[in-house]
Amino acid sequence: MSSPLNDSRVVIGFPDYQKPAQRLATKAGIPYTDALIHHFPDGETRLRLPAALPEQVILCQTLNHPNSRLVELVLAAATARDLGAKHITLVAPYLCYMRQDKAFHPGEAVSQRIVGTLLSQWIDALITVDSHLHRVHRLKDAVPVNPAINLTASPVMSAFLMKQIDNPFLVGPDEESEQWVASIAQDRGYDYCVASKRRSGDQQVRVSLPEGAYRNRHIVLVDDIASTGRTLEDAALGLARFEPASISVLVTHALFVDDAQERLRRAGVSHIWSTDAVPHPSNALHLDHLLAEALNGCELAPT
Repeated sequence: MSSPLNDSRVVIGFPDYQKPAQRLATKAGIPYTDALIHHFPDGETRLRLPAALPEQVILCQTLNHPNSRLVELVLAAATARDLGAKHITLVAPYLCYMRQDKAFHPGEAVSQRIVGTLLSQWIDALITVDSHLHRVHRLKDAVPVNPAINLTASPVMSAFLMKQIDNPFLVGPDEESEQWVASIAQDRGYDYCVASKRRSGDQQVRVSLPEGAYRNRHIVLVDDIASTGRTLEDAALGLARFEPASISVLVTHALFVDDAQERLRRAGVSHIWSTDAVPHPSNALHLDHLLAEALNGCELAPT
């Protein structure tokens, strides 16, 4: 059910994330408008917002393909300030650069900190979903704004799975996935386990599965992000040897670069489901209700 219309705020959406932004505005009961964007032949961008804006502006843009979208976001935030916005909230269901949280070699940029600082210079509040925080445990330590809200899609995933598969066996493909797998499994009383992973480079991973009664079970691999899909692929190949009834994949952020989906299909995965945090053909779960509750519940801190 949508909230009553609130004209003191406006949701501004971007062309490549328009429909989810519109759903959010409708669910939250906030007027919606578009950021008009034109790309020049040389790669530069012209951005235009409505000439009259309320004091509270919500920019809704997910940040896969981050480099160009970060520039557009800064242009939008700066222009909104020029047009009178006093408080800017960024709703970014996928928050980029959060995995680059450490310099692994001398001279490497710690991109999480740098991008977080950049965002904090232009926004006052942040709402995201299943941000990949590993060495940093609080979102506001990565993006120093208040509030900085890191929601989880686990309740949405749990409700979705209940309608899809009777008594699935949930498998986390690596240690970092345990928080999502355990949350869903404990909510519904499902069996679950978590594999271990050893990575050697961007494309090479080795997943070790624990002992388990996988045979004839409907397996669902659950994770927050699928990028190259190598971890999920190796886990699926290992599970296939146990002759399960089916193998499915459920993720929050469906990046799925290059031939990731095709490799998962070849590994024996029958269903690939994702939330609309990142637009993708596998999107089967909408996050508008989750995001609208957070947006209307945080009544934003003054600047």
